[in-house]
Amino acid sequence: MLSEPRSGRLAAWGNALLAGAVSPDDAAQAIVGEDAAHRVVGLPGEAGPVGLTLALGRLRRLGVTGWRVALPAPGHPLGLSGPPEFNARALDAAEAAVGFGAPYGLVPEVSEAGPAGDVHVEVVWHCLAVREAPPADVPSLGEAERELAEALREATAALTRLDVAASGPAAEAARDAYRARSEAGREVLAPGYPPRAVRVLELARRIGLLVDLAYGGHGGAVTSSEIAARGAALAPVERVARRAQVAAYNAYVEERERGRGF
Repeated sequence: MLSEPRSGRLAAWGNALLAGAVSPDDAAQAIVGEDAAHRVVGLPGEAGPVGLTLALGRLRRLGVTGWRVALPAPGHPLGLSGPPEFNARALDAAEAAVGFGAPYGLVPEVSEAGPAGDVHVEVVWHCLAVREAPPADVPSLGEAERELAEALREATAALTRLDVAASGPAAEAARDAYRARSEAGREVLAPGYPPRAVRVLELARRIGLLVDLAYGGHGGAVTSSEIAARGAALAPVERVARRAQVAAYNAYVEERERGRGF
């Protein structure tokens, strides 16, 4: 939950590019991030892999006017609209970027090589046909914000009852790392996103930190039944946080559909 999905970066900066808020090269650089290279395969009109700048430009000319995010999990096709072939590949990757305005989607395939601390990461985005239909189970920003606040209260109460304490050196290190990222001014979304989307995504990440710490710490859950109870308490919170992530990334398209733009 703490990690930023690559499809989120692609959608956010792809939308910023479509809005004219960033240049093609800046958008591509932001999407690649700390990875070594990104390529796109299966792009209409191209026999082999191409770079992100060319791919995003080509998809724009093919009619893509916005990008949504899908973060599916088994039993929860969050953000997907079909067809089955695209859904299956997106489920394997646990994420996808879905074009709006034209029936194309991108699913990342990540490969890593090298020793710990010096890992070389390359990403191949598979361009596939998607069905032009409303995405599954994506809330509005307002709904997502309300759900997050309620989920945070319920999770805190449940974990307190279960005596699951997010404490100890590992938990403190995780909190320090989170604070360091926040204080460094890391941009939560690309330029132009509405403040509410930024707020919802940041809250979803904070809840993700709580979930990660609760799963990682031992607390009082020492029996199999107590561990199962912990999982039952956290599963709905994870689902709400993923829904909120998707709602935040999809805010650009939702604004366009309501006719307001950025």
